[in-house]
Formats: sequence, C-alpha cells, structure tokens
Amino acid sequence: MILDCAIIGGGPAGLTAGLYTTRGGLENVTMYEKGMPGGQITSSSEIENYPGVTGEISGMDLMMPWPKQCQKFGLKHDMVEITRVSKDGDIFKIHKADGNIDEAYSVIIGTGSSPRRAGFTGEDEFIGRGVSTCATCDGFFYKGQEVVVIGGGDTALEEALYLSKICSKVSLIHRREEFRSAPNTVERVKKTENIELILNSVPDEVYGDNMGVAGIKVKNNNGEIRDISVTGVFTFVGNDINNETLKQENGSFLCDVNKQGQVMVDINMATSVSGLYATGDMRVDAPKQVISAAGDGAVAALKVISFVDELLN
Repeated sequence: MILDCAIIGGGPAGLTAGLYTTRGGLENVTMYEKGMPGGQITSSSEIENYPGVTGEISGMDLMMPWPKQCQKFGLKHDMVEITRVSKDGDIFKIHKADGNIDEAYSVIIGTGSSPRRAGFTGEDEFIGRGVSTCATCDGFFYKGQEVVVIGGGDTALEEALYLSKICSKVSLIHRREEFRSAPNTVERVKKTENIELILNSVPDEVYGDNMGVAGIKVKNNNGEIRDISVTGVFTFVGNDINNETLKQENGSFLCDVNKQGQVMVDINMATSVSGLYATGDMRVDAPKQVISAAGDGAVAALKVISFVDELLN
C-alpha cells in the first residue's frame, strides 16, 4: 500500500500535520517517530506563552493530548527511525532503520534542530533547570533577575537585548574580543546599560542545587576565574539541523538546503521537490516556537491534501 502522506518527525509540526491531513480526508497517513511524540518542547519545565493555555504547565503536559487527538482521526504512529527519504518518479521511498521501505505519494518532514552544547561542566545537568537555549521561551521566568548569555553571533546578541528588557542585568560572555554579529546589533548591545560584556572568556562551570542554577564560573584567556551569581544561563552557540534523513547515497540532499543545512521552503512549506514539505525548526527562518511549528504543520498538511488529490485524480 502506498501512503497518501508520510510524516517524518513527531513534534508539534508533525503532530499538527497528522491532525490536519487525516481530518482533511486523507485515509492512509503514517507519522514516523522513533520515540514518544512531542518533540524538544517536552523537556521544558514550564510553558507560559502557548495561546489559550493558562496556569502552570510543563512542555510534557502541553504535548500529552496531541497524539491522542491525531489518532482519533486515523493517524498511525510507526515508532521507528527513518534513515533516509528518497524519490523514484512520483513515489517517495521511506527507508527505515529495520531495513524495510515504505512508499508514499507525499512527505511532510519536521525533524527539527538540536541546540549545540557549549561544553562547560554542569550544562547537561541543569538544562531545563536554569540553563536554557531559548530566551523567548524562558526569559520571563527570570524577570528582574541577573542572567548570563553565552555566545557571540547574531542570535546571542539579539537574545541578550531581548533579556535586557526583562532582567535586571545581562552578562554576555564571548570567547573572543570581537563579535560575529551585525555591526548595528553590536552597537546596540554596547549602548545597553544593563548588559555587561565579558570578552576573551569562556564558561567553565555552572553550579547550583535541586532548586536550579545558583551561579557560573567564567575563565578568561589568562586562566583567571570569575564567579558570577546568577539564576539563569542562556547558551546560543548555534544549532545543528536534523537533516540527515534528506541526505542521499551520493552525499547530496534530496531538496535544496542553505549553507547552514536549513531546508529552503516557500510560504506553503513546499521544498524544491514536488510533494515534499519541510516544517518547524529545520526549515529556513524558523522562529523556533511551538505555535509556529504547529502552524507550519497545518499549512503543509492543507497543501498535501490538494497535492495528493491532484496527483490521483
């Protein structure tokens, strides 16, 4: 049996795509997710900015009802790793880790991205408990408090500016003297009174207790250690796009990607390959928010319904 649509990834984008495709009339839709559905947001301890959701709720609690809702309309979940997606004529080949291959008329992929680790002691231990990779998601929890931002690119500086409007002080740690950001952004950071630049320095260790982060030790180029008392540490040292499933046997990609590995899409989430749609954090210019990823999934699903209908009729 050839699937109407294969959905690769079970985060907010994939689950929403599953909901819209099945409720929209496609009968044979399978979502491939090697773990439990929900995506990266399930590791967040508290969500406050999802519309309509009030009160304290964790990322896990937010995502818990989504799979059940999708399955109500017929979405199937295949708990298997997808190693590669290829295309032969009008048919996509879904290569599974167990060696089997499924076929589909269309594919919606939303395998996301993974924030790079900065590599300091305690980083993994305190992720979600004081160490964050999303100021928009978690900045409000540190309102009026002192925080640290680690990084020297556009994202780090822009997030430092964002946090400076919420927090009492932002210490910006960068391993070099100069920043790799747009000159006007650098100038804005330097003119912001409650942002302190700690240059030629790297994070050495973040520490705390069961309640969360209590401080961070920073080492400069001379090996001197500075201890900063903060409750929040935000790391922005880049993201790795999870695009491995689009790599072909010859090393090229199934569709167009930019130099960062982000999938190029149009306003309809359509890629350069007919019938292939990319959603969420893996696509170019992604806002990296749950609601945005869900919107991507809905847009792609509506286009897939039309695409499959035209292909088969």
